[in-house]
Amino acid sequence: MLTMLLVVVIVSAALLLGAAWGLFGKLPKGLEGFLIALAGGALIVSAMEELIRPSIETSGLLPALGLVSAGAVVFTIADTLVDEVWGSDSGGGLLAAITLDGVPENLALGVALIGAGPMAVAALAGSIFLSNLPEAAGGAKSMTDNGRSKGQAFALWAGTAALLAGAAVAGNLLLAGASDAALGLIRCFAAGAVVASLATEVFPKAYREDSYLAGIATAFGLVVAAALSHLGGGGG
Repeated sequence: MLTMLLVVVIVSAALLLGAAWGLFGKLPKGLEGFLIALAGGALIVSAMEELIRPSIETSGLLPALGLVSAGAVVFTIADTLVDEVWGSDSGGGLLAAITLDGVPENLALGVALIGAGPMAVAALAGSIFLSNLPEAAGGAKSMTDNGRSKGQAFALWAGTAALLAGAAVAGNLLLAGASDAALGLIRCFAAGAVVASLATEVFPKAYREDSYLAGIATAFGLVVAAALSHLGGGGG
């Protein structure tokens, strides 16, 4: 329980720190793009090694891959609707996209904490932390640019942090008694949503902000997460 609470606090704090950074500090575009790409590379490994691969072993190849595809389809449909309502470049659109991405991410994080080793948890939690930090900074700044006060923008991101923390706690507590096969399918659905968000939200933004260095940052993130996964002995 203590490990779960510590991880949830760390991951959710990224949204609060990022929002404060965007509202009250200066955020170099190149650094923002580099960090987003770094996180994206790490999430590729985490999604595969901590969510998908172990689930194939417990739930079977076809069901696991089917749920990965379903997660990607559901996220893409929801993300498209968000872009039509708020606009893909607005702070509100980014906030909604992070929520759509973050709920399955944090559910997966909560599930991953069930019986997982410390390095495996660190790889997934660290990846989510790195992706949330710059995205919250950019989204909060966009909100103030579009007329919201700094207090309103920060309150919205604080509410999102609370929602995502609740998702992680729910994933850990409500699914503690679920079978390995059922947990595997849930992880695969979440992984599909995460992968879709990387393709549509994370990597395009990283490239816009940091150009070709985004490719190097992605590789760095992949290497770091692969090392953590290897030290932790693979998935949970």
